[in-house]
Amino acid sequence: MEAAAADAGWLAVLGAWLAATLRSATPLLFALSGETLVQRTAVINLGTEGQLLAGACGGFAVAAWTGDPLAAIAAGALAGMLLSAIHAGLCLGLGANQIGSGIAVWMLGLGLTSYFGRDLVGAQVAGFGPLLPDAATGFAPLDLLLRQLGPATLAALLLPLALGLWLRRAHAGLRWQAVGESFDAARALGIRPGMVQLQAVLLGGLLSGIGGAILSVDYTQTWANDISKGLGLVAVGLVIAARWNPWLVLPVALLFGGTDAAVLRLQAAGVEISSYLLACLPYLLCLGVVVLGYLRQSASGGMPAELRRVFR
Repeated sequence: MEAAAADAGWLAVLGAWLAATLRSATPLLFALSGETLVQRTAVINLGTEGQLLAGACGGFAVAAWTGDPLAAIAAGALAGMLLSAIHAGLCLGLGANQIGSGIAVWMLGLGLTSYFGRDLVGAQVAGFGPLLPDAATGFAPLDLLLRQLGPATLAALLLPLALGLWLRRAHAGLRWQAVGESFDAARALGIRPGMVQLQAVLLGGLLSGIGGAILSVDYTQTWANDISKGLGLVAVGLVIAARWNPWLVLPVALLFGGTDAAVLRLQAAGVEISSYLLACLPYLLCLGVVVLGYLRQSASGGMPAELRRVFR
């Protein structure tokens, strides 16, 4: 009897952790997918962090005003795309250094959201509800997972798979890959690399803005200054770990989300380790995965050829 109760307890913990992993990874999946597409066209955007903040602030403001989480997501997408347009204008239009431009966009997003979001700090909104609140499969972890699975998380899980198919099978996706591998070869095929890069940067900003809006409206359901806490920079780094492959975005993001969820549960359980040290664990794991991913791509390729010029 006691063994059965213990097993049920562990299954409940497992289900709760899996659900928390998916919710934690959802904003990252959008930002990481967007940055992967951007880098596939030989542009790096450190402004992803600022775009996340812009999406989070804009989306939360609309959610607080209208009470409609779907309108909030649309507003967040627009805010992230508008901020990414600045990066596109600086890099593609004026030939500015991509790293410097990305940092400028990041700081701009942080400053604007801290100023315009100051009256929203501490407010609460309602996010999306679960898709299957009454799920009953008979398996406790799966039931807990399904009862907390919302539309944003489902969309985030499907997004990398769809983008991977699009890059490899769709004509437009193949054109984007051609631009990332060789501007000269792309031009010979009648492709305008600058136009493709502009589309990628704007789409990346839109996806980052959606991730930010989900972070504030659906995940935390509140607003605080610098709410993303470096998540956008994590996304930029994890592109290396995913080897610029949208299909690898999903396991990489879930690894980070699972670690983050485990840290929160360890803190709630009162583990006698400094909360500051525990909070570092997801980022330390991210750093280790990035280093391993970089070593792998150095040996076997993966980085788009034209992207190497950015680092040179």
